[in-house]
Amino acid sequence: MASTIPDPVPGRHDTAYAPAEAAFPAEAALPPETPRPARNPAAPEHTAPRIEAHGIDHIPDADRRGRPRELFAVWAAANVNYLSLLSGGVLVLIGLTLVQALAVIVVGNLLWLLTGVLAISGPASGTPSEVITRAIYGVRGNRVNNAVVGWAISVCYFALNLAAAASAATALVERAGVAPGDGVTAVVVVVIAALTLVISVWGHAAIMKLYLPITLVLALAFAVVAFSVFGHADFSYRPAEPLGGTALWATLAAGLALIASGPLSYTTSADFSRYLPRTTSKRAVVGWTALGGFVPSVVVCSLGALAATAVDMRDPQSGLESILPGWFTSAFLLALVLGTIAINALTAYSAGLALQAVGLRIRRSYSVLVDGAAAVSLTLYALLVSDLLDTMSDVLQLTVVLLGPSTALYATDILLRRNRYDGPALTDESPGSRFWYTGGVNVPGALALAAGVSAAALCVDTVYTGPVAAALGGVDLSLPVGMLVAAGSYALLMRPGRDGMRPGRDGMRPGRDGMRPGRDGMRPGRDGMRPGRDGMRPGRDASRA
Repeated sequence: MASTIPDPVPGRHDTAYAPAEAAFPAEAALPPETPRPARNPAAPEHTAPRIEAHGIDHIPDADRRGRPRELFAVWAAANVNYLSLLSGGVLVLIGLTLVQALAVIVVGNLLWLLTGVLAISGPASGTPSEVITRAIYGVRGNRVNNAVVGWAISVCYFALNLAAAASAATALVERAGVAPGDGVTAVVVVVIAALTLVISVWGHAAIMKLYLPITLVLALAFAVVAFSVFGHADFSYRPAEPLGGTALWATLAAGLALIASGPLSYTTSADFSRYLPRTTSKRAVVGWTALGGFVPSVVVCSLGALAATAVDMRDPQSGLESILPGWFTSAFLLALVLGTIAINALTAYSAGLALQAVGLRIRRSYSVLVDGAAAVSLTLYALLVSDLLDTMSDVLQLTVVLLGPSTALYATDILLRRNRYDGPALTDESPGSRFWYTGGVNVPGALALAAGVSAAALCVDTVYTGPVAAALGGVDLSLPVGMLVAAGSYALLMRPGRDGMRPGRDGMRPGRDGMRPGRDGMRPGRDGMRPGRDGMRPGRDASRA
């Protein structure tokens, strides 16, 4: 099915593809056909916060700004949250010793390094992850990818985080003297979702401005929590009947999948780095993104595990209240809600872009509201119908079956292309697009994803037990197997010389920046620069070999 969103045309601007200049009211009021006033790139980006006009379109160089270190606060604020605290507690509840739980937390969070690797494609292309993956799956194939991995799973994570925050907020409301009930829970969910969506609708600039102060507030709150937890935790904790043999390996594998689901859920990290200048250091983008996710995730998950050695984390509000200072309990519950708003604002933002990338002709701000409505519905189900901890554990472990292979494919594509992405070409959804491939689908990408997901599904042991997991006594190897099979299949099928990755196509030319070696990578005879053409005769304009 052809896209319902037109490609950007110079001089014309669709609402879904409006450039950043449309964020200024005086210019936004002009009809589409009217030339827009020139903008001074040196001028301040905004005099006041305004709703982001960019969606899945290419960000021009004039609108690129910022520093990679700003990414640390974005990811740090998003990972000081209630879900991480619960995840750490679950590791102890399922039978691990404290040492084993802490080891799983560190190893699982090392996958934030992959999130950092994916983020470098943002400055390179100037487009969000939802568009960059057209290089992997093709224009049409990527719509399916965005519908499932980009939108559906994002909404599930939104709902799980919202459910966790609503539990904390409901406890806070009860402390204020309001009687608990389903009606109160529903109101709390809607209010938290509304606050979250305000940030998501406002967009990228609001996220970059708000998340540093949010990070500082949350760090202060959790420092108090850490002081209290350390005073009560049993650092030599071992369950009454320690696990051993196959049962231990099965539990370790399940715990690793639970923790790894956090970093793997952010295959969209380029959404928040795409406004950085294309010359931004790749190492800096990887480092600040990975550290922003890794450090707070390890700290908060570890606090959850430590708390589980002293209190019953199956009822975390009551358990934590018993060890926290009385004056601080309300502040802690507010911090949990704030942290969840931070993580869900990122999730809803990316889910909105995914809806656009699916092909819906809808403004980014409106698409975010659709995400919120779907997430609220799922949240009410999780809180009012099912058990939150069981639902959380099953969903997070099961999503690894999809997220592991898709993350591995994305990272492999970045390595194969040496992070050379043509942003304007990626936004072209026509049959003549470089990324149309065969009927709109890149067959090697689709096959590699199918192979990775199938291999992971055979090894999973969550809501069902796959045959491989059954043969191994319940040891769930879906995470490493799915990632390795997907990455290996893609590297084999998309090697240079096959399916659109031939040298000279899609930014894959050998040499510097896709050019043959020579001065500035532009040897005469390539790219319309033959001697005697376009004023580039030998001896002029530094074009001589």
